[in-house]
Amino acid sequence: MHPDLPRRDFLYRSLTGVGGLALMDLLVRDLSAARTDGGSDPLASRPGHHEAPAKSCIFLSMLGGPSQMDTFDPKPALTRFDGTPMDWSGEDLTDQPSLFAAARKIVGSPFEFRRHGESGIWISDLLPDLWPHADELAVVRSVQADNGNHPAAVFQMNTGFTLPGNPSVGSWVTFGLGTENRNLPAFCALPDFRSLPFSGSQQWGSGFLPATFQGTVLRWNGEAVRDLKAPDAVDPGMAAASRDLLRSYNRAFLDRHFTNPDLQARIDAYELAFRMQAEVPGVLSMDGESEATRRMYGLDDARARSFGTRCLIARKLVEHGVRFVQLYTPSQSWDGHVDIVWNHGKNSAETSRPVGALLADLKRRGLLESTLVVWMGEFGRTPDTVADRKTKGRDHNIGAMSMWFAGAGIKAGTVVGETNDLGYKAVQDVYHVRDVHATILHLMGLNDMRLTYRHAGRNRRLTDTGGRVIREILA
Repeated sequence: MHPDLPRRDFLYRSLTGVGGLALMDLLVRDLSAARTDGGSDPLASRPGHHEAPAKSCIFLSMLGGPSQMDTFDPKPALTRFDGTPMDWSGEDLTDQPSLFAAARKIVGSPFEFRRHGESGIWISDLLPDLWPHADELAVVRSVQADNGNHPAAVFQMNTGFTLPGNPSVGSWVTFGLGTENRNLPAFCALPDFRSLPFSGSQQWGSGFLPATFQGTVLRWNGEAVRDLKAPDAVDPGMAAASRDLLRSYNRAFLDRHFTNPDLQARIDAYELAFRMQAEVPGVLSMDGESEATRRMYGLDDARARSFGTRCLIARKLVEHGVRFVQLYTPSQSWDGHVDIVWNHGKNSAETSRPVGALLADLKRRGLLESTLVVWMGEFGRTPDTVADRKTKGRDHNIGAMSMWFAGAGIKAGTVVGETNDLGYKAVQDVYHVRDVHATILHLMGLNDMRLTYRHAGRNRRLTDTGGRVIREILA
């Protein structure tokens, strides 16, 4: 190095000289190899990290937080101490300070519990349509979350993190496995448009993953995908010519800007939309469904029609190779702060019959062996309420919630975990939301620690630093 040439200038000139050219050539080769144009289909079906029983997943999101002690976790002590003062002073309520705000009293469950099936799983009379399926369920009573506020908790349920901007579970699954039917979206979201989840599409978004892996919203009433069908006045030949011309322009531009994932995602979306024009109407049509099937799902009941139709659509989608389907109740629908009997009774009337029908229909069609079904909310509920409330309700609780799995790879008729006598805190076989995600990935053939995407300088995961597979529920 020349004695008068400063070190920084030397390094700069080295990078912009022959060495820099060589480095740029290597980087271009790597980027070219990684691009997702016509030579590499990002949604092509591919094997997971290990053999797995589940090809598809149906995730039933019970927004608002169902009460564990009124569904799957009976607590006789609540009945014994009903109406007596509740003392939270010995608990860490950093994330739930509202429980200190006023005098509180214990609330006994207004619902009756019975054992069902040969397994003897406790299920309350709130969910009667699950009674016949008790021996197909694996109930986990000891799941904990990190935040007692709905928006943050819903983000964690869907993306693994309490802050927005991260890929959803369905996006990670399709990123890892692709799809088995290129004529349909790999990941479908079926929200209730009476009230969308907090932040809407971010709950089924792809976050920092390429936009190709985001969920596609399907509507249960009217057009499943708006503007999918071309107007009748549009000549099919002209439409095809326009599509081919647009494809050629996009491909030419992508060849010069192949590091733009949003452009590739837009091209993929155009191509998928064209294929969906022929496939979606047939797949989602109810014409082939018998009257008995319609009644089974509750399509004859105004209360159950929305969720029932979407459960039936979910069955039809996984039957046609869709990888991940997520259903949502209306935002905060299970949020029974004030009147748990009315609130949970209403949600039972809307969801119990459709969910029971979904399990029965998947089983009779031989789909339950390859489909994983997950039922959960964003957190559980407290055993008590504010003392001066006239009606009995329950507040948010991150210390314990009950959820269940059924279907592919599940050890049916299983109960995992225990809570304390009043049901507000998991005390045995305690699991976290990230463990639920790790279990879903495992059952679909993906190792949560190996499923990574480089973002912001490090490898990112659905489970962050890793989750524990809930092995007690595995067949």
